[in-house]
Amino acid sequence: MAEKSRWCSVWIGSETGILKGVNVAKKQAFNFSDFSTLTREQEVSAMCWGDDLESEVLVGCVNGTVKTFSVEKGKFTEFRDCSGGEGPFRGLAVHNSSLITCVESGVLKVWKEGCPDTVEVNVGRDVYKMRQSTSEGHKVAIGGKENDLKIWDLQRPEEPVFKAKNVANDWLDLRVPVWIRDLQFLPESDKVVTCTAYHQVRLYDPSLPQRRPVLETSFEEYPLTALSLTSDANSVVVGNTQGQVAVIDLRQGRLLRCLKGFAGSVRALQCHRSLPLVASCGLDRFLRIHNLEDKHLLHKVYLKSRLNCLLLTSRENIQEQEEKVQESQEEVKDDDIWAAMPTVTDEVSTKRKIKKTETLSTVTKDKSSLTKKKRKSVT
Repeated sequence: MAEKSRWCSVWIGSETGILKGVNVAKKQAFNFSDFSTLTREQEVSAMCWGDDLESEVLVGCVNGTVKTFSVEKGKFTEFRDCSGGEGPFRGLAVHNSSLITCVESGVLKVWKEGCPDTVEVNVGRDVYKMRQSTSEGHKVAIGGKENDLKIWDLQRPEEPVFKAKNVANDWLDLRVPVWIRDLQFLPESDKVVTCTAYHQVRLYDPSLPQRRPVLETSFEEYPLTALSLTSDANSVVVGNTQGQVAVIDLRQGRLLRCLKGFAGSVRALQCHRSLPLVASCGLDRFLRIHNLEDKHLLHKVYLKSRLNCLLLTSRENIQEQEEKVQESQEEVKDDDIWAAMPTVTDEVSTKRKIKKTETLSTVTKDKSSLTKKKRKSVT
């Protein structure tokens, strides 16, 4: 399994608790879990890379277990009991060899390596997403149902360093409900983009005195479930419960393009770090990879289970692998194919020749017998 895992470009967690690796170049999927020990409580609810080299995948299960999968060895190497609080994991992160976990009930913990003591922070109930800052690993953002955006500095966990303020009342002077489904930090910045169950996309800038979003737009009328920033961080890709995926410009708040081919609710999205690619998965059991520039569907792999989350490698040789596979296929020429089955060809041609010879001999005999009969009748 180690040979297979090294060539996997996408890692996916399913509702059945199976960790799946996908070789995008060959469109092959592999299961890296022991089916004999799987239970419903091992459903994968969160995933993250264990290090910057992407040699480990951390898998958070509903039962509170965090499993470490080694990409080099192709197997699980560690199982940690990180239970505490109620509900599934809503986020996993790693900072300075410490594991950061957050569950739905709002219990955020920092598990320090080699230390039994943990830092515990109550970030509010009904959390739906926790994400780590890409530039400052000790900062995390959380959001959920009636739990508006908060940014926490885990070096000073007493109070959040930023707490968003709800938008103004609507045109009927009614309070606008809050339900954040996903969020992400902009690279090298404290800005955070969020998507909500009320089909809103919002951008927050903690460096400004105002705590309300600096940009707000909406997409369709269905709940948004996942988002991911593009490689240039100027746009965000969002998906909803109806399988609609769109690219939205964060500078003007306008819709740039829509991606097609989905047939169910989108559970997870991730854009490549440097390439114009986005990977997505959801309830329709397919992994899809789209090109963000021309909206073309590059890869589509059926994975049999309902999918919850994914990790896309940051390697830039995903397309190179695809080109190598195509080149190897083109090297097989027609002459080689025909040369590979000479026996079948010879047998068929020989049978045809024998049959043709027998037919000709029969016709010749018939003609000669007819000629003899005519001669006798004349005489």
